[in-house]
Amino acid sequence: MTNQQNTKPLSTMALKAMKPGNKVLVDTGENRGLRVRCGRGGTTTFFYRYTSPVTHKLAQIVIGHFPSISLADARLKLQDLKLARGDGRCPAAEQNLEKQQFKDAPKEQRLTVKQLVDLYLKSYIEDREVDGKLIHGARKKKGQKEVRRTLYGDAVLVLGRRPACKITRKDVVLMIMDIVERGANVQAGNVLRELSAAYEFAIGLDRFDDGFANPALLAKNSLRQAKIRLTSERGKRTLSEQEIKAFLAWLPGSVFTPTQKNVLRFTLWTACRTGEVCNAHWQDIDLVKKTWHLTDTKTGIERYVQLPVQAVAFLEQLKLTTGDCLFPSQKTGKPIQQKTLTEQAWHLRTSGRMLNIEHWTPHDLRRTVRTGLSRMGCPSEVAEAILGHSRSGIEGTYDLHKYEKEAGVWLQKWADYLDEMTV
Repeated sequence: MTNQQNTKPLSTMALKAMKPGNKVLVDTGENRGLRVRCGRGGTTTFFYRYTSPVTHKLAQIVIGHFPSISLADARLKLQDLKLARGDGRCPAAEQNLEKQQFKDAPKEQRLTVKQLVDLYLKSYIEDREVDGKLIHGARKKKGQKEVRRTLYGDAVLVLGRRPACKITRKDVVLMIMDIVERGANVQAGNVLRELSAAYEFAIGLDRFDDGFANPALLAKNSLRQAKIRLTSERGKRTLSEQEIKAFLAWLPGSVFTPTQKNVLRFTLWTACRTGEVCNAHWQDIDLVKKTWHLTDTKTGIERYVQLPVQAVAFLEQLKLTTGDCLFPSQKTGKPIQQKTLTEQAWHLRTSGRMLNIEHWTPHDLRRTVRTGLSRMGCPSEVAEAILGHSRSGIEGTYDLHKYEKEAGVWLQKWADYLDEMTV
């Protein structure tokens, strides 16, 4: 086997272009030691080759398979392995010991799907302590929470108690299609991707018998052949003035839960993302200054959302009945999950109880506010500030004004406009 020496770092494009053969690509710079080979069967594998600090002999350890594990994730895992080696440990020897212990264990002690997911989360995705030292996970804090929510919300819920080695391609396809049927195509894609990665991680640790095939990866191929869309399309739906009026009249009597109704109302008042609204906490609300300090945003930039008087009056009443968060789940007391809005909308639509207008999603309300503000004459830079969009190019470099005062004025105009529709 020969190595193809690189003069520049590996790229995803180069990995996708690999063909079965004997060439091994090697990374450069701080990622030196990361190697990639494409086997005769077409499987592209990341591995780390190094000199063992224990035996002082050449050793190597498999990191995972591309594209189930991305190049970025492989590099993060590489750094963890290098830290272990720097501490005088041999990652390959430790993995072999773990594999042998697993092989010696009775079959009834082997992984359920829930245990498979926990192994992936706790040993790879999330931060963990090893010998008293903090090892950072493959994702940042927010990403760690999202992967856990994604897998527990569907994969563990549906398949969690079953032996991971008994799950078939059909089992995974049926689970994914159930998610697609409720209108959550992006969530379906996320679940499939993370479950496939969880299986790949466990396969790398030899937690399955030889010849075991990743059922999530097989399901992914089947869904691709069936041309099932697991990604989102750029949204264009906005509610017209008549549809907004109909929505406001219909919402109070709809079978959305009271908390879900409150999230939708608050989204219309603030134009925030429904995920941001769902995760709102009282510690960030200032009813005197009429602001909501939004710290956890999609762009990573915190900002102050200006609250119209209608929203403030609503919050003053809401605070009397809730705990730490504005919109808690009745079951857990924790913030309501964003996906419950989409799921409930799907249930209403399939049961014939949805508002009789063109198909809409909760996120369309945010786009509706932005469009409505433009229709009312709101300057574009103010409307974009209301949405919390980051400005790019020269304007984003030199115009650092946050338009908070102007945003407050226009959000109040918008709230007043909504009130006029309910008269």
